[in-house]
Amino acid sequence: MRYHTNLGGQGFPFDDLRQVMAHASPARSGDYLAGLGAHSAQQRMAARYVLADLPLTVFLNEALIPYESDNVTRLILDRHDARAFAPVAHLTVGDFRNWLLSKAATPAVLSALAPGLTPEMVAAVSKLMRNQDLISVARKCRVVTRFRNTLGLPGHMAVRLQPNHPTDDLRGVAASVLDGLMLGAGDAVIGINPVSDSQATLARLCHFFADLIQRLEIPTQGCVLTHVTNTLKLMEDGVPVDLVFQSIGGTELTNRAFGVTPELLGEACDAARAQGRGTLGNNVMYFETGQGSALSANGHGGVDQQTCEARAYGLARCYEPLLVNTVVGFIGPEYLYDGKQIIRAGLEDHFCGKLLGLPMGCDICYTNHAEADQDDMDTLSVLLANAGLNFLMGVPGSDDIMLNYQSTSFHDALFLREITGLQRAPEFEAWLQRQQLTDVSGQLLDAATAAQLARGLQALTEAGGAP
Repeated sequence: MRYHTNLGGQGFPFDDLRQVMAHASPARSGDYLAGLGAHSAQQRMAARYVLADLPLTVFLNEALIPYESDNVTRLILDRHDARAFAPVAHLTVGDFRNWLLSKAATPAVLSALAPGLTPEMVAAVSKLMRNQDLISVARKCRVVTRFRNTLGLPGHMAVRLQPNHPTDDLRGVAASVLDGLMLGAGDAVIGINPVSDSQATLARLCHFFADLIQRLEIPTQGCVLTHVTNTLKLMEDGVPVDLVFQSIGGTELTNRAFGVTPELLGEACDAARAQGRGTLGNNVMYFETGQGSALSANGHGGVDQQTCEARAYGLARCYEPLLVNTVVGFIGPEYLYDGKQIIRAGLEDHFCGKLLGLPMGCDICYTNHAEADQDDMDTLSVLLANAGLNFLMGVPGSDDIMLNYQSTSFHDALFLREITGLQRAPEFEAWLQRQQLTDVSGQLLDAATAAQLARGLQALTEAGGAP
């Protein structure tokens, strides 16, 4: 269906809904690389005028990627909850924006609404919002998940302890884990991106995390971020697996490039739940996403990168994950050119995921060839902390020596806690206090137990992470 509007005496035609959505997006390098970006500020504003007047129901009747050729579209539409959607079914996209910003959109109301929203709806309304709007609405969306602790409670923010090592050496991994624990990080997950796909190496890392958590009685979860097929094989072999990780995208072609299907993800989710390793809940999946992945896989289907990203969240919520992480600046300046674009994308992703009912975290990061620096990441981290971010990354020194990109550090998380008052997961905080690492207010104490923790980690590494 074609769309048209007049703005300032000039006519602006749009070929279809995909073009309206793409041209309404804030400028970003990935959309221009794909030939989808607006040609002028006037054209962008015209597209937003069209979008604001469209009823939300248009996204149920006009699929951006055809139902017949895309399994993500089928999941989105087949699982749409019409009853949950009913309270806003009469609204246009512009009216929906105004309603979200009103007092009527309470945390309880937004939680009940989430199953009735499609990714395209939330992507559309985000395109009409200023940064402060994205923060204001996301802050009202509360998504709580559980495995061995409770994540996403109001007034809380967790940290993934990321102990990556360029050779998967257990001594180097243990050093980073010790650093993170001593600085109060690790309540979201202790999760490593392994260099190797060797099943022996992956099993050794899984055993190391499992033994560490058991021996020190840490109320958290471990994860080796390898391909889902590797994780399935680990579970078949009896290796202890807490969380199943997988990178996912918003189209069938993108996920095909990742080597995954919805059925495969469902199989892994069922297998992990069957292990029964969670003590408080059975949220067992950990997904990572990022704007630009569909374009890099040549799987965007003419849809702008931010909408493709939101569609990835539509897939993720089918599996009730413990964690969803938008790795916002990792893919590079070809998709998000500078700090301004990275900041905007991070706020969009968090808003869209939370509105869809997902436990959103963000790897607040950039590559060294992007027009961005750590000051931009400081800005985004403060904004997201105030927007209700469920978790962020904790990387030693904020410099990942394996993936070669810049992220956030354990000290960055401490800074955010100091200025916002955000607390750790309650079970993890209680553990830190028992270890005399923090006081009753959550503030770090002197490292009185560093030697004790170090000895425990040394014993594990000397055992080779064996069961």
